[in-house]
Amino acid sequence: DVAIANGMLAELKNQRPDDLDFLVLPTQEIGKANEHVYGPGSLSFGPEILIPAWTAIGSKVAEAGIRKLVIVNSHGGNVDVMSIVGRELRVRHQMVVVTTQWGRFGNPEGMISEHESRYGIHGGEVETSLMLHFRPELVRMDKAQNFISKAEEMRASSKYLTPLPPHSLAWIAHDLNPHGVVGDASKGTAEKGAAICRHQVAGFIELLRDVAAYPLSNLYTPS
Repeated sequence: DVAIANGMLAELKNQRPDDLDFLVLPTQEIGKANEHVYGPGSLSFGPEILIPAWTAIGSKVAEAGIRKLVIVNSHGGNVDVMSIVGRELRVRHQMVVVTTQWGRFGNPEGMISEHESRYGIHGGEVETSLMLHFRPELVRMDKAQNFISKAEEMRASSKYLTPLPPHSLAWIAHDLNPHGVVGDASKGTAEKGAAICRHQVAGFIELLRDVAAYPLSNLYTPS
Protein backbone atom coordinates (compact mmCIF):
# COMPACT_ATOMS: atom_id res chain seq x y z
CA ASP A 1 0.00 0.00 0.00
CA VAL A 2 2.91 2.37 0.68
CA ALA A 3 4.37 1.55 -2.74
CA ILE A 4 1.01 2.36 -4.31
CA ALA A 5 0.75 5.66 -2.41
CA ASN A 6 4.23 6.74 -3.44
CA GLY A 7 3.65 5.63 -7.02
CA MET A 8 0.47 7.70 -7.20
CA LEU A 9 2.29 10.74 -5.81
CA ALA A 10 5.01 10.34 -8.43
CA GLU A 11 2.32 10.34 -11.14
CA LEU A 12 0.72 13.37 -9.48
CA LYS A 13 4.04 15.17 -9.94
CA ASN A 14 3.99 14.17 -13.64
CA GLN A 15 0.43 15.38 -14.17
CA ARG A 16 0.66 18.47 -11.95
CA PRO A 17 -1.06 21.40 -13.68
CA ASP A 18 0.76 24.73 -13.71
CA ASP A 19 -2.35 26.56 -12.54
CA LEU A 20 -2.95 24.46 -9.39
CA ASP A 21 -0.93 25.31 -6.27
CA PHE A 22 -0.54 22.61 -3.61
CA LEU A 23 2.04 21.08 -1.28
CA VAL A 24 2.61 17.38 -0.58
CA LEU A 25 3.40 16.17 2.94
CA PRO A 26 5.55 13.09 3.62
CA THR A 27 3.82 9.74 3.28
CA GLN A 28 2.76 8.23 6.60
CA GLU A 29 4.07 4.72 6.03
CA ILE A 30 2.65 2.89 9.07
CA GLY A 31 -1.07 3.12 9.65
CA LYS A 32 -3.81 1.01 11.16
CA ALA A 33 -3.37 -2.45 9.72
CA ASN A 34 -4.45 -4.90 12.41
CA GLU A 35 -6.76 -6.58 9.89
CA HIS A 36 -3.50 -8.13 8.64
CA VAL A 37 -2.50 -9.34 12.10
CA TYR A 38 -1.70 -12.81 10.74
CA GLY A 39 0.40 -11.51 7.85
CA PRO A 40 4.10 -11.97 8.71
CA GLY A 41 5.95 -8.67 8.89
CA SER A 42 2.84 -6.48 9.01
CA LEU A 43 3.29 -3.26 10.99
CA SER A 44 0.40 -1.43 12.61
CA PHE A 45 -0.35 1.38 15.04
CA GLY A 46 -3.54 1.53 17.06
CA PRO A 47 -5.97 4.42 16.74
CA GLU A 48 -4.90 5.72 20.15
CA ILE A 49 -1.52 6.51 18.54
CA LEU A 50 -2.58 7.50 15.02
CA ILE A 51 -5.41 9.89 15.86
CA PRO A 52 -3.29 12.28 17.97
CA ALA A 53 -0.26 11.89 15.68
CA TRP A 54 -2.11 12.70 12.45
CA THR A 55 -4.12 15.41 14.17
CA ALA A 56 -0.83 16.96 15.31
CA ILE A 57 0.46 16.99 11.72
CA GLY A 58 -2.71 18.70 10.56
CA SER A 59 -2.47 21.19 13.40
CA LYS A 60 1.02 22.16 12.29
CA VAL A 61 -0.33 22.70 8.78
CA ALA A 62 -2.99 25.01 10.25
CA GLU A 63 -0.37 26.87 12.32
CA ALA A 64 1.51 27.55 9.07
CA GLY A 65 -1.57 29.39 7.81
CA ILE A 66 -2.90 26.68 5.51
CA ARG A 67 -6.65 26.19 5.91
CA LYS A 68 -7.30 23.43 3.37
CA LEU A 69 -6.09 19.84 3.68
CA VAL A 70 -6.72 16.70 1.61
CA ILE A 71 -5.84 13.36 3.22
CA VAL A 72 -5.53 10.71 0.50
CA ASN A 73 -5.19 7.07 1.41
CA SER A 74 -4.10 3.79 -0.19
CA HIS A 75 -4.92 1.45 2.71
CA GLY A 76 -8.48 0.63 3.73
CA GLY A 77 -7.62 0.12 7.39
CA ASN A 78 -6.94 3.84 7.77
CA VAL A 79 -10.39 5.03 6.73
CA ASP A 80 -12.00 5.29 10.18
CA VAL A 81 -8.97 7.01 11.68
CA MET A 82 -8.86 9.52 8.83
CA SER A 83 -12.51 10.43 9.32
CA ILE A 84 -11.94 11.17 13.01
CA VAL A 85 -8.80 13.21 12.30
CA GLY A 86 -10.57 15.21 9.60
CA ARG A 87 -13.43 16.14 11.93
CA GLU A 88 -11.00 17.06 14.73
CA LEU A 89 -9.09 19.42 12.44
CA ARG A 90 -12.31 21.02 11.22
CA VAL A 91 -13.45 21.66 14.79
CA ARG A 92 -10.11 22.79 16.24
CA HIS A 93 -8.76 24.88 13.39
CA GLN A 94 -11.68 25.91 11.15
CA MET A 95 -10.08 23.96 8.30
CA VAL A 96 -11.56 22.53 5.13
CA VAL A 97 -10.51 18.87 5.36
CA VAL A 98 -11.30 16.20 2.76
CA THR A 99 -10.51 12.51 3.22
CA THR A 100 -10.41 10.19 0.23
CA GLN A 101 -8.75 7.11 -1.29
CA TRP A 102 -7.06 6.69 -4.64
CA GLY A 103 -9.38 3.80 -5.47
CA ARG A 104 -12.48 5.95 -5.08
CA PHE A 105 -11.66 7.59 -8.39
CA GLY A 106 -12.47 4.32 -10.12
CA ASN A 107 -10.83 2.59 -13.05
CA PRO A 108 -10.80 3.16 -16.80
CA GLU A 109 -14.19 2.22 -18.23
CA GLY A 110 -14.55 -1.47 -19.03
CA MET A 111 -11.14 -2.46 -17.63
CA ILE A 112 -12.18 -4.08 -14.33
CA SER A 113 -15.38 -6.10 -13.97
CA GLU A 114 -18.07 -5.05 -11.51
CA HIS A 115 -17.55 -8.35 -9.69
CA GLU A 116 -13.82 -7.76 -9.24
CA SER A 117 -14.38 -4.14 -8.22
CA ARG A 118 -16.76 -5.30 -5.50
CA TYR A 119 -14.80 -8.25 -4.11
CA GLY A 120 -11.16 -7.80 -5.15
CA ILE A 121 -10.35 -5.34 -2.39
CA HIS A 122 -6.88 -6.52 -1.36
CA GLY A 123 -4.21 -7.91 -3.67
CA GLY A 124 -6.66 -8.58 -6.51
CA GLU A 125 -6.55 -7.51 -10.14
CA VAL A 126 -6.29 -3.77 -9.44
CA GLU A 127 -3.61 -3.80 -6.74
CA THR A 128 -1.58 -6.47 -8.51
CA SER A 129 -1.69 -4.38 -11.69
CA LEU A 130 -0.59 -1.27 -9.81
CA MET A 131 2.30 -3.14 -8.19
CA LEU A 132 3.37 -4.56 -11.55
CA HIS A 133 3.49 -0.97 -12.79
CA PHE A 134 5.16 0.61 -9.73
CA ARG A 135 7.35 -2.15 -8.25
CA PRO A 136 7.37 -5.22 -10.54
CA GLU A 137 10.39 -6.70 -8.74
CA LEU A 138 8.16 -7.29 -5.70
CA VAL A 139 5.47 -9.25 -7.55
CA ARG A 140 5.48 -13.06 -7.85
CA MET A 141 3.00 -13.74 -10.65
CA ASP A 142 3.78 -17.46 -10.39
CA LYS A 143 1.88 -17.29 -7.06
CA ALA A 144 -1.03 -15.29 -8.46
CA GLN A 145 -4.48 -16.86 -8.52
CA ASN A 146 -8.12 -15.99 -8.06
CA PHE A 147 -8.41 -15.52 -4.29
CA ILE A 148 -12.16 -15.87 -3.84
CA SER A 149 -13.67 -13.76 -1.07
CA LYS A 150 -16.03 -15.28 1.48
CA ALA A 151 -17.96 -12.03 1.11
CA GLU A 152 -19.50 -13.65 -1.98
CA GLU A 153 -20.92 -16.45 0.17
CA MET A 154 -22.21 -13.91 2.68
CA ARG A 155 -24.03 -11.97 0.00
CA ALA A 156 -25.71 -15.16 -1.17
CA SER A 157 -26.78 -16.30 2.30
CA SER A 158 -27.47 -13.02 4.16
CA LYS A 159 -29.89 -10.21 3.50
CA TYR A 160 -27.76 -7.45 5.00
CA LEU A 161 -24.51 -8.88 6.37
CA THR A 162 -21.34 -8.02 4.41
CA PRO A 163 -17.79 -6.96 5.30
CA LEU A 164 -18.42 -3.51 3.81
CA PRO A 165 -20.98 -0.72 4.38
CA PRO A 166 -23.79 -0.11 4.99
CA HIS A 167 -23.94 -3.01 7.49
CA SER A 168 -20.31 -3.90 8.07
CA LEU A 169 -19.12 -7.08 9.74
CA ALA A 170 -15.86 -6.46 11.60
CA TRP A 171 -13.31 -8.60 9.78
CA ILE A 172 -9.63 -9.38 9.33
CA ALA A 173 -8.15 -10.29 5.97
CA HIS A 174 -7.94 -14.00 6.73
CA ASP A 175 -11.68 -14.08 7.48
CA LEU A 176 -12.28 -13.34 3.80
CA ASN A 177 -9.71 -15.75 2.39
CA PRO A 178 -7.24 -18.02 4.22
CA HIS A 179 -4.39 -16.48 2.20
CA GLY A 180 -5.25 -13.02 3.47
CA VAL A 181 -5.78 -11.85 -0.11
CA VAL A 182 -9.00 -11.33 -2.08
CA GLY A 183 -9.49 -10.81 -5.80
CA ASP A 184 -8.20 -12.23 -9.06
CA ALA A 185 -4.50 -11.43 -8.96
CA SER A 186 -3.90 -13.62 -12.02
CA LYS A 187 -5.48 -10.96 -14.26
CA GLY A 188 -3.09 -8.21 -13.17
CA THR A 189 -0.85 -6.59 -15.78
CA ALA A 190 1.55 -3.64 -15.74
CA GLU A 191 -0.35 -2.07 -18.63
CA LYS A 192 -3.57 -2.07 -16.60
CA GLY A 193 -1.67 -0.66 -13.64
CA ALA A 194 -0.33 2.26 -15.65
CA ALA A 195 -3.79 3.08 -17.00
CA ILE A 196 -5.43 2.81 -13.57
CA CYS A 197 -2.74 5.04 -12.07
CA ARG A 198 -3.21 7.76 -14.68
CA HIS A 199 -6.99 7.58 -14.35
CA GLN A 200 -7.06 7.84 -10.56
CA VAL A 201 -4.51 10.64 -10.40
CA ALA A 202 -6.47 12.61 -12.99
CA GLY A 203 -9.56 12.25 -10.80
CA PHE A 204 -7.61 13.33 -7.74
CA ILE A 205 -6.46 16.49 -9.52
CA GLU A 206 -10.10 17.35 -10.21
CA LEU A 207 -10.82 16.89 -6.50
CA LEU A 208 -7.96 19.27 -5.69
CA ARG A 209 -9.54 21.83 -8.02
CA ASP A 210 -12.83 21.44 -6.18
CA VAL A 211 -11.10 21.96 -2.84
CA ALA A 212 -9.18 24.98 -4.11
CA ALA A 213 -12.43 26.57 -5.29
CA TYR A 214 -14.37 25.79 -2.11
CA PRO A 215 -14.87 29.02 -0.15
CA LEU A 216 -13.71 29.11 3.43
CA SER A 217 -16.71 31.32 4.08
CA ASN A 218 -18.88 28.19 3.82
CA LEU A 219 -17.51 27.06 7.19
CA TYR A 220 -19.74 28.04 10.07
CA THR A 221 -17.99 30.36 12.50
CA PRO A 222 -19.78 31.16 15.75
CA SER A 223 -20.23 34.86 16.33
